[in-house]
Amino acid sequence: MIRDPDTLNALLDAVNRFVRERLVPAEAEVAETDEIPADIVREMKELGLFGLTVPEEYGGLGVTMEEEVMVMLAMGQTSPCFRSLFGTTVGIGSQGILFDGTEAQKKKYLPRLATGELIASFALTEPDAGSDAASLRTTAIRDGDHYVVNGTKRFITNAPHAGIFTLMARTDLEDKGAGGVSAFIVEASTPGISIGKKDKKMGQRGAHTADVIFENCRVPASQLIGGKEGQGFKTAMKVLEKGRIHIAAICVGVAERMLRDALNYAIERKQFGQPIAEFQLVQAMLADSQAELYAARSMVVDAARKRDEGLNVATEASCCKLFASEMCGRVADRAVQIFGGAGYISDYGIERFYRDVRLFRLYEGTSQIQQVVIARNMVREATR
Repeated sequence: MIRDPDTLNALLDAVNRFVRERLVPAEAEVAETDEIPADIVREMKELGLFGLTVPEEYGGLGVTMEEEVMVMLAMGQTSPCFRSLFGTTVGIGSQGILFDGTEAQKKKYLPRLATGELIASFALTEPDAGSDAASLRTTAIRDGDHYVVNGTKRFITNAPHAGIFTLMARTDLEDKGAGGVSAFIVEASTPGISIGKKDKKMGQRGAHTADVIFENCRVPASQLIGGKEGQGFKTAMKVLEKGRIHIAAICVGVAERMLRDALNYAIERKQFGQPIAEFQLVQAMLADSQAELYAARSMVVDAARKRDEGLNVATEASCCKLFASEMCGRVADRAVQIFGGAGYISDYGIERFYRDVRLFRLYEGTSQIQQVVIARNMVREATR
């Protein structure tokens, strides 16, 4: 749902200009140094990107899902590492607080997240619990007015920079399933937390992940999200459902960038006395990519609008994440093929995108998990 087209257009103009003038020129530097320059981070905060989804009463922009999608399509026109820095905060890092937190928790943290003073991370995945999120082993045992947390979280985006973690931990040791999991807001400065070394990843340099280790970390009981035990898995699923539409939008945006670069190269590159864009087999790769992009974009916008209408979009969100992330991978592969040998050389940048987008099919639910979610929902609906 677009609330005010003029306001949204002004925001999109600012984001597009920022991407074009500041982020695209910095792509090579970030890929080389594995760091996003501090002045770019400051400008992100000034643009309000860290507060996109935080309601206006807490100092954010309070965008709708459709508006968020539009911004992500714009952010997708550059390296996805830039989006990752604030995307975790506006998405899975903060939405648990917004959806299920107490009013006191919202007032304490959301305004600081909106300004970028705090960066949020989502601490769910563990060494032995990824797709099977309900099997997590990190424990939070009540001890008076505190919970004592022990366990390790793995591949946590923005962990080296986080001010708070939305932590999923098992509070009921007797309940081995989802019902024993609770959600907490844990400040990174809490004694007993240590951050592992930055992971060396295939792609998305500049976006950092690391282990987060909790050793007898005493978390005040007031940090239990919503003040209720056993609600953590439900909170996580609500957060991930919204996040899947967000990620799908990024997939579409990045695929648009890769296809545009491939098209421009095909028009300029000549073989046998003519641009390779004139050859039908190259045209087929361009056409297939454009058709899939159109389908993915339509799916994402449709799912966003349905969510804004208050409809249950669990299936649609998984469809978007599955199709858009797989589509993005296919477009990346075709783009490298169109570039030919040049596509394998780092000077042209397309090989970096090829590596960067591989992650989209893995995080926030692998493609296979999305298939399981979609099929289970279909069966449930058909047998209701």
